[in-house]
Amino acid sequence: MAKILIAEDEPDIRDLLSFTLQYGGFEVIAVPNGIEAIERAGKDKPDLIMLDVRMPKMTGYDACKALKSNPETSAIPIVFLSAKGQDAEVKAGLEAGALDYILKPFAPDLLLKRVRELLDRKKDDEKGAVS
Repeated sequence: MAKILIAEDEPDIRDLLSFTLQYGGFEVIAVPNGIEAIERAGKDKPDLIMLDVRMPKMTGYDACKALKSNPETSAIPIVFLSAKGQDAEVKAGLEAGALDYILKPFAPDLLLKRVRELLDRKKDDEKGAVS
């Protein structure tokens, strides 16, 4: 079972994400900010990290940069979740090291589909690196 770490400061959205991903068969670790995401990522080694862009204590962009600069967490794919879909926002997220950018609100079935695609891509990348 793939493990997904979610960092989202809004409790209702965090609960919806957790429920959706658990329903989809994933193990979920949910935290309210970027600082806790960095701590848990190093400890729990998730298969995927989902970060809200705007959070207290540390933005998703800053958390992403910190995770990508740490050798222990640099290979974990990161996805941003945001209601801000302007080109500049998406570009900033991808430049920070994220693999994808998902806009809120999201349809739960489409979120699960996107997460599965990203995890499949990670598996394919790992197989290619081993070959």
